[in-house]
Amino acid sequence: MAVRSDLGMLAAAAIALMAGALPAHADTKAGVDAWSRGEYELAVKEWRQPALAGDADAQFNLGQAYKLGRGVKTDLDVALDWYRKAAAQGHVQAADSCGHLLHYQTKISEALPFLIASSDRGEPRAQYLLATELFNGINIGKDWVRAYALMTRASSAGMASASRSLAQMDQYIPIEERQAGVVLAGELEQRADRARTAQVSAFPIDSSRMPQKIAPVTLPPSSAATEEPNSVPVKQETPSGGGWRIQLGAFSNTANAQNLWKKLAKNEAELADMAPILKTDGALTRLQAGPFATQAKANAMCSKLKASGQQCIALSMN
Repeated sequence: MAVRSDLGMLAAAAIALMAGALPAHADTKAGVDAWSRGEYELAVKEWRQPALAGDADAQFNLGQAYKLGRGVKTDLDVALDWYRKAAAQGHVQAADSCGHLLHYQTKISEALPFLIASSDRGEPRAQYLLATELFNGINIGKDWVRAYALMTRASSAGMASASRSLAQMDQYIPIEERQAGVVLAGELEQRADRARTAQVSAFPIDSSRMPQKIAPVTLPPSSAATEEPNSVPVKQETPSGGGWRIQLGAFSNTANAQNLWKKLAKNEAELADMAPILKTDGALTRLQAGPFATQAKANAMCSKLKASGQQCIALSMN
């Protein structure tokens, strides 16, 4: 089911968010100074020749002028043309703007390569748009875990519209997929700087093909430990007859689940008296503990763990 409301109107929100400041590193300083004074026609005049001569900053700035209608008549097609020229030379902000504007123009197949690259670098607006595409699964393969992760990142960057969309996603995405998405969001944040460096050295972005699918999600470890843990007794998953348990994380590597359990059990006496429960579903292993006699007791334990920064969800065993 496609999300309507905020998630169905992202393009309009994105074009408003795209009205950012011009880059401080623009080579055509006279044009930037004129723009800062509100002399937009003069700024455009200053940038025209450098842009025609191939200056990427001037090209991006002209794209901004045509998009915003300052100093020239608004023309999104001309703006896109200047953005493309700058992006082809490795101008990161221009590449971001290509994705935003193409999506606004509903040229989704052309927008996606730019949105994916921008999202990998941690650009919030691209994460917002790509998350919506992944959630709805109309123009690209549906991936709710990655969609939730990207929308979480955009929301964390301060985008109010992303926060509203994240609340809508909560109504549709099962809790375990949302939790996996939160784990993935942390890994995406760690990857962003590396992705930015790699992409800048490999410009221009190959936008000749529409990606049919996003690569399957590989969930990251949720703890810093990478060494193999000492042997940890584990309960095998069996049909339950009632009660409550808590879920502490979702992992692609069972060793990481055991490492987290050792850390938590060391610091929390009540957990130390339990054995962890590893529930495997395909490539994903969920770390759980219990049983707790009542929901209140499970929630109380989650509250204690959350106070120290640990994710925790109470689950019914019925």
